[in-house]
Amino acid sequence: MTDPLQIRFERSFFARPATRVARDLLGCYVHRRIKGKEMIGRIVETEAYHQDDPASHSYRGITPRTELMFGEAGYAYVYFTYGMHFCMNVVTGAIGTGEAVLFRALEPVSGTSEMFIRRIKAKTERDLLSGPAKICQAFDVGKPKHGEDFVYAKNLYLTQGSLRSNEKTLTTTRVGISVGIEKKWRFIIDGNPFVSKGRTS
Repeated sequence: MTDPLQIRFERSFFARPATRVARDLLGCYVHRRIKGKEMIGRIVETEAYHQDDPASHSYRGITPRTELMFGEAGYAYVYFTYGMHFCMNVVTGAIGTGEAVLFRALEPVSGTSEMFIRRIKAKTERDLLSGPAKICQAFDVGKPKHGEDFVYAKNLYLTQGSLRSNEKTLTTTRVGISVGIEKKWRFIIDGNPFVSKGRTS
């Protein structure tokens, strides 16, 4: 049997509506390789953002910041927020649609010692990747990774996974937004201890 940690996605997986991709990414894996060392996190929380969504960066159309969101699916959309944090998304949908999925929380799988080196404030594994900024800090993802191709890249990519037999998904409103608050576009693995503690809208 092929190890699911080694099966990458075709671009067609990402070229679908963000809400579908966000749900289907639960249980899948994010890989980050730095100087021969690999870190892996299992996706346990995502959020979807569409162009007609006032909470999305793409809501006001194409700008230098959001141009990538309107391009081909499967690329990393990395942005800087609050003057101190990076957050990582994957572009989804058809070319021209301006949508993406935010990685909100991961469950550490391997390479945790490397994660702790970068997440010096984390005291436990539960706190390592339980938020979008924490993921980028632990995985050393910043502006240079903006535009990375998750389909073919060697140092930052995604592989297939699935829910465990005792797991189910849950949808809620999203975290940390003041508009589009009614949309239940946050997807989590219900009861997973590594889901972020952010307050839903």
